[in-house]
Amino acid sequence: MDNEARSDRRTRICIWVILIGLLNFLAYAILYLWFDGEAINGSVVRAADGSLSYFLRSPRDEAITVSLAVYLYSGIHSISIWVTVGAVMLAMLTLAKDRIVLSMHSAVVRGRTFITVLATIITLIIIAMTILFTLRFTSRFAHPRSASQPGTQVTTTLLWP
Repeated sequence: MDNEARSDRRTRICIWVILIGLLNFLAYAILYLWFDGEAINGSVVRAADGSLSYFLRSPRDEAITVSLAVYLYSGIHSISIWVTVGAVMLAMLTLAKDRIVLSMHSAVVRGRTFITVLATIITLIIIAMTILFTLRFTSRFAHPRSASQPGTQVTTTLLWP
């Protein structure tokens, strides 16, 4: 495969990554508004009878009762946002790489070094935030609140399933 064909293929892949990432972000924003909250800062509460209830945290700091399916979806989608934002940023950096290299040929830091450092920083931040959000979300299941604990007052909102 020659250099031009490889460049065209790389460009197409980057554009698809950007479009898919933006669609994922748009879906997250719309569903955040629809559900009026998200699960990462929400909670799982164990009632006196042992049953579990799932709550999203709204922008107004209210707990919104949802089904397990909605809670899981919200949490997983919140985690996936970090991965897709990172992928979009790396794809944009890849598309801009040639221009950056050309513009930094006489700088203290060479363009390729700058790109490598920037890509490494983006990747490390995305990995750290993905791990942090995953741990925060999974800890809700490992350590549900007791219904008698403070901060478990709820607002019930009817959401799908």
